[in-house]
Amino acid sequence: MPEPYDVITMGRIGVDIYPLQTGVPLSRVETFGKFLGGSPTNVAVAAARLGRRTAVVTRTGKDAFGDYLHHALGEFGVDDRWVTPVEEYQTPVTFCEIFPPDDFPLYFYRQPKAPDLEIHAEELDLDAVRAARVFWMTGTGLCAEPSRTATLTALRARSAARTAEDGAARTAKDGAARADGTPRATVFDLDWRPMFWDGSRTAAHTSTAPARYREALAHATVAVGNLDECEIATGEREPHAAARALLAAGVELAVVKQGPAGVLAVHRDGTTARIPPLPVDVVNGLGAGDAFGGALCHGLLAGWETERIMRYANAAGAIVASRLACSSAMPFPYEVEQALAAGAVTGTGTTGEPGTPGASGTPGTPGTPGATTETGATGVTGAAP
Repeated sequence: MPEPYDVITMGRIGVDIYPLQTGVPLSRVETFGKFLGGSPTNVAVAAARLGRRTAVVTRTGKDAFGDYLHHALGEFGVDDRWVTPVEEYQTPVTFCEIFPPDDFPLYFYRQPKAPDLEIHAEELDLDAVRAARVFWMTGTGLCAEPSRTATLTALRARSAARTAEDGAARTAKDGAARADGTPRATVFDLDWRPMFWDGSRTAAHTSTAPARYREALAHATVAVGNLDECEIATGEREPHAAARALLAAGVELAVVKQGPAGVLAVHRDGTTARIPPLPVDVVNGLGAGDAFGGALCHGLLAGWETERIMRYANAAGAIVASRLACSSAMPFPYEVEQALAAGAVTGTGTTGEPGTPGASGTPGTPGTPGATTETGATGVTGAAP
């Protein structure tokens, strides 16, 4: 069998059409940049930037934007073998407005249906899904069929494989947790987007989402979400109560993102990490959550202790908040280390290094950053589009 992937993500993909002007309403924006987008896809890019072997399971339209996304994934080093076209639907696009430091409205164009909701269970490479060291899925994947069944099928395959491995570990003389000694994780990014759920545009509590979330949590080992997302998943909004509820639902590590209050992580073994925000001049908060996610995967794979993972992920997210784009803004390891050493993000707001994939749509300095804001990694933002 081929070498397992470090990270496989599953779910949303699309084209981000972002204004190259800050503080300007969409109706008056004159220039835009085109970027790879979609939260789980951005997580795969973020992990690849940190040196991990990644792939994404998703679908695009059979159109020019779909071709662009394949090209961008290749440039970012993300395997696109499970990115397939759907004849009936167009590749989604997402617009945003940028009003630093904390207002970034999103406009999703995913009607009548996004191709990434047309992932079918029978088309999944379940051997690869089982073998991946980290599997990352999102709440959006549960909002419609056939994506819902496909996502749950992947989760059940992971859960069954973990049960078999745990049984083997109990019989092994050395008590090793995994046959190859590598940490494994199944991460549920709670990723609450009410506009994607029938009946949820105005009243989240009327949605079927909470039941779907509970079903998925039973198969995950890590849950990540902001306070709104935790409330959908557990009914709890107070951070510690939400973390306890996520652990009770089945996960081993609960990560609660609290915006300007930083991030709270609680492990089933009793370990608790409360990480304060990292000071940053916010340019665009969108995408910070995905950088946090990619860095979280990186830290889990490295076997770091919880507090170190959270600090690293917090820094990665803050770096992206200081830049305009999402995917092309994902930091390299040296950038994260610099931010940690400095205790703040001190960059200029540019997106990555010269020659970064997506550079054709990359501005230099996109205008004056917003006022200095201390933000938790996904705190300004939640997840990217």
